[in-house]
Amino acid sequence: MEDDDQRVVDLVKELVQRLLYTSNTQNPSASAPNQQDYNQAVKYSLRILSSRMTPSIAVDDAAMAESIKRRLATAGKSSEALTFADLYAKFSLKNGHGSVKNKWSVLYLLKTISEDRKIRKNQFPNMISNGFLDSALAGGLPALHESDGRSISSGGYANLNKNSKVGGFSNGFDSFKGSSDSVRNLRGLSNLEKLESGENNLGANLDSFSSLTENMQKLKGLGDKSRGFNTREHLEKHFGGGMLLVSKDPENIRDMAYREFVDLIKEENEVSEVVLVRDVLYVCQGIDGKYVKFDEKVDTYVLPELVKVPRATRIMVQKLCELGWLFRKVKGYITDSMDRYPAEDVGTVGQAFCAALQDELSDYYKLLAVLEAQAMNPIPLVSENASSGNYLSLRRLSVWFTEPMVKMKLMAVLVDSCKVLKGGGMAGAIHMHAQHGDPLVHDFMNRLLRRVCSPLFEMVRSWVLEGELEDIFAEFFVLGQPVKAESLWREGYQLHASMLPTFISQSLAQRILRTGKSINFLRVCCDDQGWADSAIEAAAAAGTSTRRGGLGYGETDALESLVTEAAKRIDRHLLDVMFKQYKFKEHCLAIKRYLLLGQGDFVQYLMDIVGPELSEAANTISAFKLAGLLESAIRSSNAQYDDPDILDRLRVKMMPHNTGDKGWDVFSLEYDARVPLNTVFTESVMSRYLRIFNFLWKLRRVEHALIGVWKMMKPNCVTSRFFSKLPQAVKLQLILTSRKCQVLWDEMNHFVSNLQYYIMFEVLEESWSDFSKELEAAKDLDDLLGAHEKYLYSIVEKSLLGERSQNLSKTLFVLFDLILRFRSHADRLYEGIYELQSRTMDSTSRAKVGEKKVSSNKTSDQGSWLGEGRKDITRRAGEFLQNMAQDLDALAKEYSTVFEGFISQLPIQQHVDLKFLMFRLDFTEFYSQFRPSKGQKLLF
Repeated sequence: MEDDDQRVVDLVKELVQRLLYTSNTQNPSASAPNQQDYNQAVKYSLRILSSRMTPSIAVDDAAMAESIKRRLATAGKSSEALTFADLYAKFSLKNGHGSVKNKWSVLYLLKTISEDRKIRKNQFPNMISNGFLDSALAGGLPALHESDGRSISSGGYANLNKNSKVGGFSNGFDSFKGSSDSVRNLRGLSNLEKLESGENNLGANLDSFSSLTENMQKLKGLGDKSRGFNTREHLEKHFGGGMLLVSKDPENIRDMAYREFVDLIKEENEVSEVVLVRDVLYVCQGIDGKYVKFDEKVDTYVLPELVKVPRATRIMVQKLCELGWLFRKVKGYITDSMDRYPAEDVGTVGQAFCAALQDELSDYYKLLAVLEAQAMNPIPLVSENASSGNYLSLRRLSVWFTEPMVKMKLMAVLVDSCKVLKGGGMAGAIHMHAQHGDPLVHDFMNRLLRRVCSPLFEMVRSWVLEGELEDIFAEFFVLGQPVKAESLWREGYQLHASMLPTFISQSLAQRILRTGKSINFLRVCCDDQGWADSAIEAAAAAGTSTRRGGLGYGETDALESLVTEAAKRIDRHLLDVMFKQYKFKEHCLAIKRYLLLGQGDFVQYLMDIVGPELSEAANTISAFKLAGLLESAIRSSNAQYDDPDILDRLRVKMMPHNTGDKGWDVFSLEYDARVPLNTVFTESVMSRYLRIFNFLWKLRRVEHALIGVWKMMKPNCVTSRFFSKLPQAVKLQLILTSRKCQVLWDEMNHFVSNLQYYIMFEVLEESWSDFSKELEAAKDLDDLLGAHEKYLYSIVEKSLLGERSQNLSKTLFVLFDLILRFRSHADRLYEGIYELQSRTMDSTSRAKVGEKKVSSNKTSDQGSWLGEGRKDITRRAGEFLQNMAQDLDALAKEYSTVFEGFISQLPIQQHVDLKFLMFRLDFTEFYSQFRPSKGQKLLF
């Protein structure tokens, strides 16, 4: 063995000698190498041979040559770079017997030597090497360390053989043989310094050179430890210099050291790492291991303190067991959800969530199976090939668990968030966690959400294209409930806010709701199937399929496109059915003409023929008789030319009445709006139409009453002859009373005429015009309902029937009652006048007969032509007219007070049209001049 070592040393010496001698012969001008140069070269050669550094770059001959050539060119040595390129070309072409096979290693060696010498020269020009750590970090070779204050040039190999030249080189290197005794201990490096200074005998102790192998192994270990040091001073503190040699291990020293290290590890660890790895793998499957078990009190996996393991190992086990705790949470949620599925409403979205989690756990199980297979292999403690072995340690396990830990944490967070959620609410909660910048998390959440949202998107597709609400567990954000056909559109379906996922906007949800409602409205209320073709066209236009699975998470744009196309086509079809098949606009016009009294001839004739009947007590009126009178009014007016279906819907309705009510108070008309028109004309809508009809009917009744008064007041030839024959006192009283009645009638007629004009033209006609325009612009049934609601609201508010005009409405109905009282006063006045006229005519005729029987007496008094009976008539006529004048004065005063209160409230009304009504009523400013100033009451 010693012969082999000596032979290696001799070969190194000879190689160095040849290199130095050859370079000297090729360059005669250079100085001959001395003993110091030789010793330095030998020392440097041993550094190279003892180097344990391995390159961290890829093996590539061309790349290495290119790097060397680029370095030479950068340094300004272009000619040398070209020379190197030419030499490398020849070198790379030499293949076959006797050629260098590992060309990259030669190039890397040359480059490393060049860089190392350059670094050493720049740092310490007088020293070849300057520290192990500096050279190692630079990618170079380990260095020998000189003692403080000592230079190679001041001693060392120069003193080995002062008289020897090139021929004495062989004797100079023999000095290394005497170092074996000192190298056996760990202070061999400092002894080598003594070797360099010439204190040891160079020719002695050659036999002890073979023992250098053992110490070189120890130096090798020390070299490994020295890699972690940070400064050269720290190295020099422990090592005084030396060299590293590569040697075999004939005495099995390395194996003995390994066994001692194993024994030391066993003393420090009660439980081997293999067992802990196996326990961790069990824990990650939710199973208690031999030492690591789940503690219910602290809700975590623990390694008992009694188990003797290093603190670092215990911390590592605790971190790895977190994955098992997360797995236990996720697996427990899946198990609980599936166990309570038949009894409780887990829902399809919840089931899809559990299935998606189970799929992720399946991939997790596959990883654990691979890791368990690797855990069967023993863990090497210290080995040169340990990094490439197929074994599993705790540190390797932590690397394997990096990605599963991220996924399991996400699943555990989702499980906590979704415990009390279901359906769209669950999908929205999961979607909130998908907004993440980490690509791993983002892809994982998208994959999970595609599974979870699959049932939800299927519900949307079925609802939008088929109108079917497949929601057994109430998970969809559209909530249906059983209602009557007339309430299907308004109350049948609603948005369930808590089930609306966050990735579907409120506006999109409203369109989805309306599209499905339109299909159900067509199918249930309109008995129409044409929507199916519209749905197929919508799917084709949106580029999606009508089959299941056509939509999924992440395809919000496709969903919105499908909903938009479906809504547009189905809504258009619905409006066509409403306008063409069910003649919605014609029915609205019929209600305007008959319930809102827009058909003038029909209303006037109806009022004329039903007036006598309605003057009777309400409990004595027959509804069948009134229905017959209604038919007569229809046949006697232009209403007879209307659609028979419309006329058939018009009926008489008797409202509930109290004792003392007249027929005028309970009579009304109603319009029978059948399905699907009753979706628009609901009971509440028809009740508002009834309020408007009662108001307009009373206004027409007041107008009809004033017309009747005018007919009685109209003079004729009979009354003129009667008026000329009245006594002067009675004549003056009659003129005064008639004038008061005429003035009051004019004032009331002015008010009623302007109010009638305002209601018929500025309210009804203008509102109808706006309603017609909005019907033309309507795009769906909601627009149609909104337009009708706005139309009806406008009529109610402008007609003083709204909530903001209650006081004004009460005042208006008081005025109507006063006008009707005036009608009764006028009837009584003119009935009295007609009675006086008839009695006067009777007394006059009797006086003519008496004149024929009695002898003619030309000298008789002409004032006695009335006789005794006429005086009583005159007296009674005077009293009657005086009483009527007082009643008219009282009525006029009350009317004026109420009317002034009515007209004073008009300017403060919020509706602008009511201000125009005031302008029409007081366009001559007649009432304004009586308007009191602030703080004063009206004197009218």
